[in-house]
Amino acid sequence: MVNPASGSRNYNPPEPPARRVNLTIPLDLAGLRLDQALAKLLPEVSRSRLAKLIEDGHVLVDGESAAVRTKVRSGEKVEVALVPRPEEAAFRPEAIALPIVHEDDHVLVIDKPAGLVVHPGTGNWAGTMLNALLHHAPGLKHLPRAGIVHRLDKETSGLLVVAKDEATQLDLVRQLQERTVKRTYVALARGRIAAGGTVDKPIGRHPTKRTRMAVVANGKEAVTHYRVKEAFAAHTLLECDLETGRTHQIRVHLAAIGHPLEGDPEYGGKGERIFQRQALHAWKLAFKHPSTGKLVKFESPMPEDFLALLTGLRKV
Repeated sequence: MVNPASGSRNYNPPEPPARRVNLTIPLDLAGLRLDQALAKLLPEVSRSRLAKLIEDGHVLVDGESAAVRTKVRSGEKVEVALVPRPEEAAFRPEAIALPIVHEDDHVLVIDKPAGLVVHPGTGNWAGTMLNALLHHAPGLKHLPRAGIVHRLDKETSGLLVVAKDEATQLDLVRQLQERTVKRTYVALARGRIAAGGTVDKPIGRHPTKRTRMAVVANGKEAVTHYRVKEAFAAHTLLECDLETGRTHQIRVHLAAIGHPLEGDPEYGGKGERIFQRQALHAWKLAFKHPSTGKLVKFESPMPEDFLALLTGLRKV
């Protein structure tokens, strides 16, 4: 098993234990379909969940797998493995190594690798940064989202701050709302950009592709400042400062001005991708420490895959 913090896509978190229930079919339920009989014997479990457990082989009748429509007989022994639903297992501690840049009694600063999901959700119920945080600091289970106050996309690398107590979390959320948390990203955009500028375009849910974001008239205010860091033959390396923190903000804004991120599978447009993820790295992070009130600053070195991409572009 490989830890996702290494960048591997092959991490398979361990399955949560199933609660096993042993039943005997009573005479009055003989002749019913298996799912109907189980619904009578296990009224606390929904019919749809029972059907799924049967279909997935988690129900045995006299030691053999059966179908939903199998008719049961009196005296048959039924074993049901009540495997937790993914969302039930989402907030489980998992021994996933975290690259910790800084830790004290109040905050954690994480240098998240590309490929690591920050928070459990559909399709990623385990193996996330949240699961790793709960293993590293079990007390975080008492905080909303285990102390996470802002996120990075799965394939974006770089710095995140996590609160370790409720007062700190509230303070960091307030700083984000007041725009005093400073976040600087390094982004490789397609095409040549002559000079820096600002994108001030509202972002909201895409009107037809609901998993994507877009610049929409009724969206929330979103402001991204960018500066040219280095120019290549057909790309530009940018420093981007977020004034707001909308979902996919840099990705959407750069695509909106005709310079999408290299490697971006959602907003990259047409053309061959020369990078296997969006070329975006959360480079610098600064905020007022909630305990001391002093400004603290952190910087994350460019990840190896991003450096290799830039080295190749410099040779063109």
